[in-house]
Amino acid sequence: MSGAELTRRALLGSGAAALAAAATPLRAALAPPVACSAGRFFGTAEANGIRAYRGIRYGRAERFRAPAPFVYGPAPHPADTFGPVAPQAGGTYGLQSEDCLFLNIWTARPDRAAKLPVMLYIHGGAYSGGSVTDPLNDGAALAARGDVVVVTVNHRLNAFGYLYLARLNPRFPDSGNAGQLDLILALQWVRDNIAAFGGDPGRVMVFGQSGGGAKIATMLGMPAAKGLFHRAATMSGQQVTASGPLNATARARAYLARLGVDAGDLSPLLTMPQDRLVAALDAIDPILGGGVYFGPVLDMKWLTRHPFWPDANPQGLGIPMILGNVRDETRGFLSPDSDKVRGLTWDNVAARIAPELRIDILPEWVVAQYRAHFPDWSPTEVFYGATTAGRSWRGQVIEAESRAQAGAPAFVYQVDFTSRLDPRRGAFHTIDIPLVFGTIGAKGSHTGTGADAQAASQAMQNSFVAFAQTGDPNHTGLPQWPRYDLPRRATMVFDTVAHREDDPRRWQRELFARVPYIQPGT
Repeated sequence: MSGAELTRRALLGSGAAALAAAATPLRAALAPPVACSAGRFFGTAEANGIRAYRGIRYGRAERFRAPAPFVYGPAPHPADTFGPVAPQAGGTYGLQSEDCLFLNIWTARPDRAAKLPVMLYIHGGAYSGGSVTDPLNDGAALAARGDVVVVTVNHRLNAFGYLYLARLNPRFPDSGNAGQLDLILALQWVRDNIAAFGGDPGRVMVFGQSGGGAKIATMLGMPAAKGLFHRAATMSGQQVTASGPLNATARARAYLARLGVDAGDLSPLLTMPQDRLVAALDAIDPILGGGVYFGPVLDMKWLTRHPFWPDANPQGLGIPMILGNVRDETRGFLSPDSDKVRGLTWDNVAARIAPELRIDILPEWVVAQYRAHFPDWSPTEVFYGATTAGRSWRGQVIEAESRAQAGAPAFVYQVDFTSRLDPRRGAFHTIDIPLVFGTIGAKGSHTGTGADAQAASQAMQNSFVAFAQTGDPNHTGLPQWPRYDLPRRATMVFDTVAHREDDPRRWQRELFARVPYIQPGT
């Protein structure tokens, strides 16, 4: 038996087995411990000089209540496996538990003298799914550069994190934003402990894709998050407005009805098995239709105004921000093989676009405008172009313009790098994740590992790291990336060769600016 295994068994025998862990195998020999105020942790020594610390508990939480900090005892604790992920539909990410408040750290220099900027990632999956244990979110390649410490965070999702019960029972005043409070607690943990891992608590950058970006946009205006991060980057994730308390209560009632729980007596919720709570997530949303929506709530306690309405929340204006989207967003969640897309013709494209735009606009007029402006486009190209511009990209435009109008620092990008595995998917939603993390060869990546993908990944990584260091994404080898302002709207386009464009997709932006934007969930 190896010395590392003997050490690990001794640690487990000391009581460290209490650390909940998913079914992730031991990766490498345990590295020397890091001691911080939260405890002493043995990570693993991995390739390229990286030390990884997986599955560190940062908090505990009772169901539907705000989380509380967690501090380990004096015994050393192995941090060599991921913690369980939040309960959600499907078993993609392994062990699920509502006891899911764990974070992971990758660092090349676990030394207080290093003072490296920190990049903390918040996963996507809207507010109902996802996990940072996805291979695309692995922080090793990004940390192996040696110039940042990477942190990834899991937190409560769906009903566990965002079921708004406060108007039904005052015992649950924090329920509608519990998932956000988990993230704030994780940031407090980073503030208090990351120096021991080589991180600078005064240079914390949060970045997140899709739902992760929306969570960041929301935190920019949450008073409890003030001062906990110093740069922010949202990747295809916006939150212009939060869910109102009346709609959130209507959704809670629909969810309770699906569970068979009387809204006047919520006590069964506290003892009900988590699997039953997950099974009821298919309740019909009384506002939007489809599965019931969960997301942050304008509860007037933790969130007291909308993130970007009527303007950019003043609290976040001093934080430099990157706002990015990919060119073909909806190709990521409206599959070319789905019934919504398969068999598209000029006779049916307007009818199929209508429910996917999520705004009240005449779909026949939209199709006619696209056909006149892009005469070479097929019905499928019009479908994806319109749904991306009217539904997915629109929130980012609003946020960027709001910050520009306020004179706040913002840098906007667009990803044009397309799938090398399925050309039909184009530059689809999530394709920027492996480019930023450097996980282009990981399971789930569509970038390929050729020189073109390496170039695009290096450009995005260098920009994100420069931003983490200084609040400015410019770096040697990249064309000048100006702040986003009006009317120029300078945008960095990441492709095999990065280049800058002013106001890309202007015609589509102006087309949909004619009608009000409706944030999904509002």
